[in-house]
Parts: sequence; structure tokens; C-alpha cells
Amino acid sequence: MTIAISLKVNDGLVLAADSASTFFLQGPDGKPVTFNVYNHANKVFNLVKGLPIGVITWGAGSIGTSSIETLMKDLRLKLSTPGDASAIDRQSYQMQDVAKAVRRFFFDERYHPSLSGRPDAPELGFIIAGYSSGQSMAEEFEVSMRGAACPDPVPVRALPECGLKWAGMLEPISRLILGYGTGLPNVLEARLGVPREQVQPAMQVIQQSLEAPLVVPPMPIQDAIDLAEFLVELTAKFYRFLPGAQSVGGPIEIAVITKHEHFKWIKRKHYYSSALNPPLPTPSEA
Repeated sequence: MTIAISLKVNDGLVLAADSASTFFLQGPDGKPVTFNVYNHANKVFNLVKGLPIGVITWGAGSIGTSSIETLMKDLRLKLSTPGDASAIDRQSYQMQDVAKAVRRFFFDERYHPSLSGRPDAPELGFIIAGYSSGQSMAEEFEVSMRGAACPDPVPVRALPECGLKWAGMLEPISRLILGYGTGLPNVLEARLGVPREQVQPAMQVIQQSLEAPLVVPPMPIQDAIDLAEFLVELTAKFYRFLPGAQSVGGPIEIAVITKHEHFKWIKRKHYYSSALNPPLPTPSEA
């Protein structure tokens, strides 16, 4: 399971996620049972090296025998290789087109052929975030697939707007930010007898009355980083103490995308030592 955060302020974007990856087996009753939780999955990516484009993922950790991390690197190679049908023009690209490329690669070419016919096909979601060529404000697009359904990329918010998007394990942050848990609509209807047509208007009033405005557009990037990290930590600790498997946890990874500094890692894990594996020279440096 996952908590994935995309936090946008005037000066840029913060992407943050945990590292837990939960594996399930089918129980005697046919329902999934947690088999193990590993704490070293990668969920934040710089989609095109050298460009202010990032991706964060939640849901399925693999398609077939390939992890989402490996597939994301396959896509990066296609986007970065001149002459490839999916290659982007580094001097003139739009984030919406990048999001469409993510959808095409993951859903049309990978997920749909492998999983869309299965009744237990897992959800797989992405937020593609960054700056279009020449654009001064960051953009975010969501791509989400389950079964045979995968709508076109959807803007997370209007271009000039700032705010917070969280995906994956929603409960802790929903309670903190919105002031209520994800089960409240069902409680209103099933337990309190609120007519179905009145539930949504009631939820709007509740949210307007209780929502905590933690994100403000002029927030400095460092404060946005701190807030994103806090929200991931909050979610991990919530599920640490909640009975059941700790489905959110492991190292926190954080990346920042800004207009001038582009994609920068703030916290990142490696399974190898960079001191033992220095970067290889590029052909121009060799």
C-alpha cells in the first residue's frame, strides 16, 4: 500500500511517498490476505533526466514480472531517445502530452493486455507533475486505471491554483485535512438515515466547516517539503498503531520540482553505495 503526496505552491511542487509494498495471497474464502510487507519500493521518479518532470505512483507495484520502477525506467528511455515514436522535444513539450504518454505506455501497452480482463485487477495510479516547456507554473495530471477503465489524464487542479493531492491510503490525511474520515458518507446514510440525495450537500457543508487550510500558495518550498514529509510520517504512524499489517512505512522519499532548479531529490534511498558506484562519464566526457 502507499501514501503518495503531490503538494503544489507558487514556487514549485513537492512529491513525497513512503516505501512500503504489500504482497497478498488468496485466502480460503477467496479474499486477499497479506503475505508480506516490504519497505524498499520506489514510488517517486524523475521521468526525464534533466527536465522538471516527475511522477509518483500508487496501487499495483508491478505488471506481470516487471515492477513499476523498471517499467518507469523503460518509459524514460523511450521518452529520452531521439527518433523513438514516444520521444519528447526537450525544447517544446506540454505536460498534458507527457501524461498521455504515461497512460499509453502503462495502460495501452502493459496493463490492459495483462490485467484488464481479470476481475481482481488492481488499481494503478500516477500523478505526472512538472513544468511544460516555457511555462512559469507547475501542472499536475492524474492517470488512474482499474480493470478495463482508464480515462484520459485529468488535471489535478487549474493551472494557477495551488493545493494538496493525496492518494493511496487516504484515511489519516482525510481526517486531518478535511475533518472527517472516508466512511462518513456511509455513516450518514446507513446509520443516521440521511436521504441519499442529501448526503453530498451535507458533506460539502461539513468539509467547508472543518477543512484545515494547511497549504497556502506563497508557502516557501522548504515549508512545503516539511509539510509533505509530515503527512507521510503521519500516515505511516497511523497504520503502525492500527491493528493489522503496517501497509505504509519504510524510508520516505521526497523530490522537489521548481522552474529553475528543475527536479531535485531531497530524500532518496539507494540499494547500492554511490561511493562504490561513481557515475560513468558521458560520451562527451570520456
